[in-house]
Amino acid sequence: MGTTGLGRLGQHGAIVARACQRTRKLTSTLYSAYMKKWQHRKRLITRRGLVYSLVLCLMILGLGGVGFWILEPRAHSLTDGLWLAFTTAATVGYGDIVPSTHASRAFSVLVVLLGLAVLSLVTASVAAMFVETEERQIERDLMQEIGALRSEVRSLRDEVRQLKPPSRSDK
Repeated sequence: MGTTGLGRLGQHGAIVARACQRTRKLTSTLYSAYMKKWQHRKRLITRRGLVYSLVLCLMILGLGGVGFWILEPRAHSLTDGLWLAFTTAATVGYGDIVPSTHASRAFSVLVVLLGLAVLSLVTASVAAMFVETEERQIERDLMQEIGALRSEVRSLRDEVRQLKPPSRSDK
């Protein structure tokens, strides 16, 4: 009896299959290690980013409050200066205290620009934390799907092995 195509490929196919399997395992291991490191770094960056943004926000508001207290004659106390800095930085502008001198108006432009930038950073950091939580859930779901696919591939391989005709050396 002649050998079938499957029989001739069987020996070489097994070698190729083992090489592919080892490559997949190595790739999977490297990818998992990379993703774990990246997730850890991303969490640190996100959390630190929020803390840095909040500290920067407080510093700008504090310096803005002191600046308005010094430059604006209607800001009678530091709390009035801080209130004016907050309403200016947040672009709310309630109108109870309004910059009246040229210096305080120019300073308010600076506070608005810095306040918008920093408050945007705080908002982005909080949003990134929510997105990170959702990304982790998606990653968990994907890993479960990959695990299920791997077990299905294993069972299919076992079925193929059982269907293979015996090789020449077994006869």
